[in-house]
Amino acid sequence: MDFINGSFRSRGGKGFICLTSTYTNNQGKMVSRIRPTFSPGTVVTLPRGLNFYIVTEYGMIQLKGKSTWQRAEELISIAHPAFRDQLIEEAKKMHIWTRTNKINYSISGEIA
Repeated sequence: MDFINGSFRSRGGKGFICLTSTYTNNQGKMVSRIRPTFSPGTVVTLPRGLNFYIVTEYGMIQLKGKSTWQRAEELISIAHPAFRDQLIEEAKKMHIWTRTNKINYSISGEIA
């Protein structure tokens, strides 16, 4: 948090959260790091208002000033293609993804 807060407060500073889009769990299963919600008991150390830039191997997004549905759309765009449809379905259940969203990703990761 100190790094992000320091970059936020410095003139021209930009804080980047860089991560792989997936990891392999103890059972050898690929799991998305981009999740629709936090697991119960998760400690959140960085407010969403300070998450300006997030990078995965699928791209970089800027979240500053974005609405909840825009953030969902951006995060899904940098998720592993195998998980995008599932993330869209979860966003629909939370009423932050509708047919009016500009980007619709298919299971192959291609923009439809």
